[in-house]
Amino acid sequence: MRTRLALAALLLAGAALVAPAPAQAVTAQATAAGYVKVGYFVQWGIYRRNFLVRNLHTSGMAAKLTHINYAFANIGADGRCFEANEAGVGDAWADYQKRFKSGESVDGVGDVVTQPLAGNFNQLRKLKAMYPNLKVLLSIGGWTWSKYFSDAALTPASRQALVASCIDLFLKGNLPLIGTSPHGGPGSAYGVFDGFDLDWEWPGSEGNAGNVVRPEDKHNFTLLAAEFRSQLAAYGAQVGRTFQLTAFLPADPAKINAGIEPALFSYLDFGTVQGYDLVGAWDATTGHQSNLYSTASSPFSVDLAVDTYLSQGAPAAKLVIGIPYYGRGWTGVGSTNSGLYQSASGPARGTYEDGIDDYKKVVSKQGTVFYDPVAGAAWKYGSSAFWSYDTPQVIAQKTAYVKANSLGGTMVWSLDGDTDTGELTSAVHNGLS
Repeated sequence: MRTRLALAALLLAGAALVAPAPAQAVTAQATAAGYVKVGYFVQWGIYRRNFLVRNLHTSGMAAKLTHINYAFANIGADGRCFEANEAGVGDAWADYQKRFKSGESVDGVGDVVTQPLAGNFNQLRKLKAMYPNLKVLLSIGGWTWSKYFSDAALTPASRQALVASCIDLFLKGNLPLIGTSPHGGPGSAYGVFDGFDLDWEWPGSEGNAGNVVRPEDKHNFTLLAAEFRSQLAAYGAQVGRTFQLTAFLPADPAKINAGIEPALFSYLDFGTVQGYDLVGAWDATTGHQSNLYSTASSPFSVDLAVDTYLSQGAPAAKLVIGIPYYGRGWTGVGSTNSGLYQSASGPARGTYEDGIDDYKKVVSKQGTVFYDPVAGAAWKYGSSAFWSYDTPQVIAQKTAYVKANSLGGTMVWSLDGDTDTGELTSAVHNGLS
């Protein structure tokens, strides 16, 4: 899950930085082809949540999305993409070794031992065959696996090596044979992915404990994106395809200032902006975790992040706002102001982790739903529990905001939090239609 925004300065230092030569730069194009509707599919969702690629089809979500970001690929200490079967390091079994039965498969055909590719990757390939306009990007990093991004982005040689390794593994599809599994091998995953999503959390500022952080990360992130764009263009020319490049970007102005240059957008098809975890049960007081607008009691917001990027020269059409498919919760909350901005005794009980729960779980919890159109936020309060989450009403307000400000679209984290009928995904789709 994404990190919360630090309580830091709300305004950027506005100095423009020198950008690299814009070779292979791409122009703003998100709105030219319509709004993008991005959803993250998490690798580990097939376990306790039992959320399979098949659910994207049966729920109707796949027909209402333009992009699926598969989370995540890891970067090793050598600065290269890799696959492994090791807890906390990699899950090649989920990615391409697990054989899904017919009732679990997107097309109703079960996997067999002799096929080169199995797992989520093969299911995504089948999904793309059903929805040929759907793009699937491999997301690199995330909160847990951004440790070595700084090292990989440090020099021309290290950037070249990282990008080449990611292309070889995931675009050329040269997956390693691991253990006794027969799945993988040269070209086994070719055609599954349409590009990459760079999820570096965070360049130039603190992320997960142990991450390598350098002040020069800010400029090196732009150089890394330029290297991705260059190699993607070269490989695309070889195989007659066009590959996409996106990035997940911070919403905290202090983190934007520390790690994001305006020139970065020259190399991206679009950037998705974190629009959630603005507060959470780590705070002693309840609040809005994903509010659209800033208020006196909720200074961080989606709108603040968008304004920060625009003030630094980012093209509006390449800004895609993030929407949560989960809620943040507190317990021991008094009834004053229906629980909003009140002290709490701790995190509310969640299905998989206290203080957080999927939208489909939050909607079934006891309590009354409240909506604040000024902040662009909703919450549920009952039995001393307070949950901040996005409802279809909030999503309607956010998609209207996207249209009014000529932004690129929306991104959601993560698709497994939606209902079996894709209630929130339908709200996104309807709002951007």
